[in-house]
Amino acid sequence: MKNEELRRLFIDVKEGRLSIDEAVEAIKYLPYEDLGFAKTDHHRALRKGMPEVILGMGKSPLEVQKIALSLWEKGNSVLITRAGPEHYHAVVQKIPNAEYFEKPGIIAVKRTEALCGGTVSVISAGTSDLKVAEEAAVTLEFLGVKVNRFYDVGVAGIHRLLDKIKEIEKGQVIIVVAGMEGALPSVVAGMVEKPVIAVPTSIGYGASFNGLAALLAMLNSCASGVGVVNIDNGFGAAALAYSIIKTGCIE
Repeated sequence: MKNEELRRLFIDVKEGRLSIDEAVEAIKYLPYEDLGFAKTDHHRALRKGMPEVILGMGKSPLEVQKIALSLWEKGNSVLITRAGPEHYHAVVQKIPNAEYFEKPGIIAVKRTEALCGGTVSVISAGTSDLKVAEEAAVTLEFLGVKVNRFYDVGVAGIHRLLDKIKEIEKGQVIIVVAGMEGALPSVVAGMVEKPVIAVPTSIGYGASFNGLAALLAMLNSCASGVGVVNIDNGFGAAALAYSIIKTGCIE
């Protein structure tokens, strides 16, 4: 439930269109709902500006279905990350308009379009990084942010990046996803004035240590204005970018 909906609810009570008991019924699950195996946070959109997001990893299809339905029935949009086809098949039985994005493993179903808008550039160093890049991009689009994608423009062919740099800088925030040696965020941050969110991926082998090499390289960037999220955390990068953009919005 959003601020506008709460205000409308109180106005309806004040003007006699809604009884006190009906209002209590409408708001009693605002803090959270105890499902036994999970406690769904119906109040998160009020605090954070975005609803609770479900992590599908480690949950059974039935658990994901019940959590998603709990959020949906209380007026929330639903986003599920790290989800497989089995999770989607369970969710779509209860929420028929749910959509599955196979590459990032995301299930999404929106009630209303976000009002904030904004634009984010999402860059990937290589095609192998697309799963993580798309997790960021699809999450942002779910939140109502326009996404400009620039994929496979890594430092092995720097001319590909230079050719797009003016378009890339049109984003209010720039998310850069890279594995291997993780050099791309530093290169981008040295060329733009926008905040850069670096996302190391586990793509690589040997001394890449499943993304640790990229993570350490990004943390040690000599270019200013680089923030770093965890390995393969496209969702976290999107949430941070959205928070940055949202601070400039007037509700």
